[in-house]
Amino acid sequence: MSGETGAGRWTEVVVDLGAIAHNVEWLRRRVAPAALWAVVKADAYGHGDVAVARRALAAGAQGLCVALVEEGTRLRLAGLQAPVLVLSPQPAEQVEQALKASLTLTVHAVDQVLDIERVARRLGLSDVPVQVKIDTGMHRVGAPPELACAIVDAVTGAAPAVRLDGVFTHFACADDPGHELTSRQIAAFDAAVATLGGAGTHGVRRHLGNSAAALARPDAHADLVRVGIALYGIEPGPGVAHLCGELRPALTLRSRVSMAKRVGAGEGVSYGWRSVLERPTVVATVPLGYADGVPRRLAFTGGEVLIGGRRRRILGVVTMDQLMVDCGDDEVAVGDEVILLGRQGDEVVRPEEWAERLGTIPYEIVCGISARVPRRWVGADQ
Repeated sequence: MSGETGAGRWTEVVVDLGAIAHNVEWLRRRVAPAALWAVVKADAYGHGDVAVARRALAAGAQGLCVALVEEGTRLRLAGLQAPVLVLSPQPAEQVEQALKASLTLTVHAVDQVLDIERVARRLGLSDVPVQVKIDTGMHRVGAPPELACAIVDAVTGAAPAVRLDGVFTHFACADDPGHELTSRQIAAFDAAVATLGGAGTHGVRRHLGNSAAALARPDAHADLVRVGIALYGIEPGPGVAHLCGELRPALTLRSRVSMAKRVGAGEGVSYGWRSVLERPTVVATVPLGYADGVPRRLAFTGGEVLIGGRRRRILGVVTMDQLMVDCGDDEVAVGDEVILLGRQGDEVVRPEEWAERLGTIPYEIVCGISARVPRRWVGADQ
């Protein structure tokens, strides 16, 4: 990785769009003949939604998934014309914006269908796509399986301006391939879909699979698979890590040394002096902190960064805008590259490592990199 950091800062996220394309192409082959839809909610898990969506579509993704109407609208304003599914129900007052942006809304109740029908008729729209979500065990959102038929009937009967575009569910435990709930959810979904029947359901998309199911459950591929975390080259969970060897991480979080100094033995570093040096040490300051998405407690779980191709432990509490690093007796200069997530030489620090140290998941790590960190995209024409 070379060159200047972005937007005048010594800190940036670099996203390799070539890795995104590779992951899409490899995953497409794995789930075929099912289609792959790219999940780009939460600013593409911190990777930049417009750039990632454009590259994923060019690599063969056939649709996009978001969580919010404003996320889908941003994709449309960028000129992307692929189908965009809003994965969860939205406030009634956002239906008009969604329809004007040609987004596909998710519904799990008859009144939501009727709200969309009223707005569609007022706007003079017809053939407005919606998808019905069925709750088969996640118990977050979705219609109970026994009510799915009534909702589909509302779409195909009481709402002539609305078209049934899909029926789907979401797995709770697919990242644990041995968990019996996934098989129960597949069976519950299949049984619910079998009750729908009738005119208006022919050719409707059926989908269940997320990244983990794309890797571990071919019986859940159905008509399409919604791929999120794996798109970015990150393991969905330890249970499927052995299936992720072909994925390429796309994100690098990098900065530069802003100050280097020798600090004497017995001196403490950072707030509270919670790290006291046992010997004289070169301490490097790096200009990013918890406001940028580096967890405050990372040092006390063994967190490390890369400087000069070597792992260096973080010293003391990560502060809002800066953190300090133990460089031992090595010479370190202002401007030296610091890799927090990514590769430097033969060493690599992955989001999965941070997640394991912090007792969380890598999704939270990459989504937690704040918007004040500039993003830069490489590996494809912009």
